[in-house]
Amino acid sequence: MTETTPAETAPTDIALTVNGEPRRLPAATTLAALVATVSAANTGVAAALNEAVVPRSSWSATALHSGDRIEILTAVQGG
Repeated sequence: MTETTPAETAPTDIALTVNGEPRRLPAATTLAALVATVSAANTGVAAALNEAVVPRSSWSATALHSGDRIEILTAVQGG
């Protein structure tokens, strides 16, 4: 009798690094969704994916993948 292996399925979550910390997120997470969980600021936020700055206009279309490195920066006023 031969065993059949189940068809490969898409992963349910991904492992990546956010601001230097390991994190697990649902596989369909976009950069926009991640930024929303990290920063409540509507302005003054920048995001880089694998050392490349991603324009805010592209965040919603930027899918995240296992192994990605994301840096999210928020501008702070001070004096």
